[in-house]
Amino acid sequence: MPLSVSIREAFLAEARIASLAVESGEGRAPLNVPVWYDYTPGGEIRFLTDGDSIKAKLIAKAGRFSILVQRTSPTYRYVSVEGPVVRSGPTTLDDLTRISSRYLPPDAVSGYVQGSDLNVLVTFRMRPDHWLSADLGALD
Repeated sequence: MPLSVSIREAFLAEARIASLAVESGEGRAPLNVPVWYDYTPGGEIRFLTDGDSIKAKLIAKAGRFSILVQRTSPTYRYVSVEGPVVRSGPTTLDDLTRISSRYLPPDAVSGYVQGSDLNVLVTFRMRPDHWLSADLGALD
């Protein structure tokens, strides 16, 4: 059963690892890789990566990407969203801190941020415009 707008947005806002997919060229399947991301209901999806990475180059070329987040038990639920890149640029200290804070214990964030090279990171922002979602219901 599809999720309501508020439930799917709240689910996407939870700290989950996303599978990011982007067109990778004729005769190839889409590139599909795990990423940390940030999302606030009603807003844009943000993630960061090395600017020289394959995924960064493919996203810059395609101008859009999709992500999928899921929960496997109980019950199986997923949200998939696709949309255009609305902005990309150098990753700021705030971007890096915000995203890493979603996934790391509070006492590990500072060390992770300090050990990262902001000079090589780029942040992509996507505006969700196509959604798919479902919850398979209670398990008996």
